Amino acid sequence: MSSETPGDNATTTHTLDLTRLKPGRGQLIAVVLTALIMAVLLKPGTRNTYLELAGETLFVGMVALLAFNAAGAWRQRWIPDWAARLLAVTLAGMLAPMIVQLFTVGGDISVFLNSRSLVGGYWMVATNAIVFGVLFALGALLRERDAQARAQALQFALERETLKRQAADAQLRLLTAQIEPHFLLNTLANVQELIESGSPKAVPVFRSLIAYLRAAMPQLRQEEATLGNEEKLVQAYLELMLMRMPDRLTYELRIDPALRSLRFPAMSLLTLVENAIRHGIDPAVAGGYIEIGAKAPTSTTLHLWVADTGVGMSDKAAPGLGLSNLESRLKAFFGERARLELSEVAPHGLRADLFLDQVAHRE
Repeated sequence: MSSETPGDNATTTHTLDLTRLKPGRGQLIAVVLTALIMAVLLKPGTRNTYLELAGETLFVGMVALLAFNAAGAWRQRWIPDWAARLLAVTLAGMLAPMIVQLFTVGGDISVFLNSRSLVGGYWMVATNAIVFGVLFALGALLRERDAQARAQALQFALERETLKRQAADAQLRLLTAQIEPHFLLNTLANVQELIESGSPKAVPVFRSLIAYLRAAMPQLRQEEATLGNEEKLVQAYLELMLMRMPDRLTYELRIDPALRSLRFPAMSLLTLVENAIRHGIDPAVAGGYIEIGAKAPTSTTLHLWVADTGVGMSDKAAPGLGLSNLESRLKAFFGERARLELSEVAPHGLRADLFLDQVAHRE
């Protein structure tokens, strides 16, 4: 039943949640055991048999339980829920023994009132029913409050974790969006250099670039990119660079085939390879060699590297946008323990190592 007064600032609603009327298994067990124990305690003070007392206390307990659940199922705003439940149990403790006594005397209330033993038995049962009923109701309310608090805590934790993951995904998409134009502009700049220098390689390289972009661009936008996708991108990029400087570049891919299905942020490895070409091999007069590898030292860690024999760290320009954002992207994808380490290669060159935690990403 719902009632609403026009012009009120709030709507007062009274509803009955029928699903909460059904007693739980634990409630039934508690009521039965308590009724049987009360019958034992009350037996010395009455002339009733144990079965009669057990039946009466069980009836009273079931009525109190129904009243407790009904008060909880009735959504009203007159009094607090806990007060309504305690009041319902108290009233049930008073009325249920009266029903039993009236049933005993055939519904003749005058007989009941004129019988000192019946009145005394009523007050004895009613008093115990109210005391035990209120105590059990308080215990149930405390357990219910604790369960609600735990449920709310779990819900808050879930929402917080969801928000953290959404923020990390948004950060990853933002950083990827920053890197993609950076990569394309660098590649187009290489083609421009060939065209401006009048190199006959300009047209074949430009054609290869178009073919590469047609194959690579769909993979750059994959939400579920894998290390295998990244390997293909790196392979296509190096083949393009090989056409531009066939006498100055050699490379080798040493990625464990068993790792190709692992999820991996798009263009992360490609960023290191492009950085090695642009800042290591290109400035070196004799060019150089690039090794790209990936392995899993343990079941929970991943190690990737890009090593070149270019000009080395000391002669390299300051890292561009791609390299500066790479570690942030890896942390957003693999967790805070992800790290990028740069070290020099003797006699000249640079090595970039990625150490990633697969467990943190799966969690």
